[in-house]
Amino acid sequence: MNFQTSIKKNFIMNVILTASSLIFPLITFPYVSRILLPEGTGRVAFVLSIISYFSMVASLGIPTYGIRACAQVRDDQEQLSQTVQEIFIINACMTGLVYIAYFLSILMVEHLRQEKTLFFLCGSTLFFNLIGMEWLYKALEQYQYITVRSLIFKAISVVLMFLMVQSPDDCIRYGFLSILADVGSNTFNFIHARKFISMAPRQHYNFRQHMKPILIFFAFSASVTIYKYLDTAMLGFMKGNQEVGYYSASVRITDLLVSFVTAPGAVLLPRISYYVKEGRLKEFSSLVHKALDLILFVSVPVCIYFEFMADSSIFFISGPAYAGSIPPMRIILPTIICIGITGIIGVQILIPLGREILVVYSTCAGAVTDLLLNCIFIPRFASSGAAFGTLAAEIVVLIAQLFFIRNEMPDLFSGVQYKKLIPALAVSSVVLYFVKINLHTGNFLALVITSIIFFSIYLGTLFLIKYKFPVEWPR
Repeated sequence: MNFQTSIKKNFIMNVILTASSLIFPLITFPYVSRILLPEGTGRVAFVLSIISYFSMVASLGIPTYGIRACAQVRDDQEQLSQTVQEIFIINACMTGLVYIAYFLSILMVEHLRQEKTLFFLCGSTLFFNLIGMEWLYKALEQYQYITVRSLIFKAISVVLMFLMVQSPDDCIRYGFLSILADVGSNTFNFIHARKFISMAPRQHYNFRQHMKPILIFFAFSASVTIYKYLDTAMLGFMKGNQEVGYYSASVRITDLLVSFVTAPGAVLLPRISYYVKEGRLKEFSSLVHKALDLILFVSVPVCIYFEFMADSSIFFISGPAYAGSIPPMRIILPTIICIGITGIIGVQILIPLGREILVVYSTCAGAVTDLLLNCIFIPRFASSGAAFGTLAAEIVVLIAQLFFIRNEMPDLFSGVQYKKLIPALAVSSVVLYFVKINLHTGNFLALVITSIIFFSIYLGTLFLIKYKFPVEWPR
């Protein structure tokens, strides 16, 4: 079987998918946040943050390892089916054990027991993540299928969100609808998987070959998940649902921007893993350089623009009740740049080269940094303290990964035109500042006007100084 498709097509599909991840929350969250207020959205965010830890353990390192393992054998259906079944069985056994711990935790911990209905309902995602096998579809580069399927279920959840969430008492419904798109997508994935693999049981399974890399990827996943959701969990226990609501609103916007910025890298892992296995290191190096150039081209201006427009963004998305979200958003925005670069270094360089343990070391350093700084700053600065801990953690991860590849890819930034970005960013930022302080319109109109002006000047200046736009991708 030949599943190799054009990277350009995969990129376009992933851009559409990422755009939907931006647009659908822009449609629903302004409505939901005004109905449920920070207390209500904070309740659901807290529950989902706790569930993420159980989900992390249940999935081990399979969401990332599965992509690499299946991509390397995707040309042989028999071997692919064998690999998928082995990974699925490992995942199923772990999910069963995690469910036992999950229900015991809800019954034994008072703070969790208070939200047991939400926990029981949203905990179904553990099962549906198991049967979804999203890693198989990414390994086979089925981005058109992933995009179309995701759009359909997201559209359904959006419609139901407006129909079912009507009052501050509808937190349970909001929690259910928050996971509906994933539940539907994963169910359809399981049914659709027969098109690519055989479900017939094998006589012999070799689970041992997968355990070491799965555990290494699990350590990576655990460290990332810890400092990604640690802030929300610690805020919930230490400061209550309102501060969680403020923080989750700022993180929601930042996460959407991160998804947009890292869209190119998301489609590259299966192709890069394939190049490494085939020994095509020239194509591997070329793809990495192009991806890094594009990440900086997009992430830096996005970060700067939203630093200026954080207040308008928060008020437009969440409403005036979320003024407390503005400071943490401004603090956490630079993580967009850090995550963009580490997504290339860690996921697109170190993992395909089989050096994923170094990614684990870097993310563990970030998790420890986040934990320590949260303990110091959350009691005093609440959501802003949590945001600072996350920013410091991402900086530590970036520094560590740059250190790890200092010998492997000394010319990593040699082809990146970052010096040409500086004058374009300076000119567009100065103009944005004066436009913002003299603009007296509603938040939505302010975002439309300033974004058009800022990014037009940014792109226009780059064109004038003969910047070579990173838009040419290999097939």
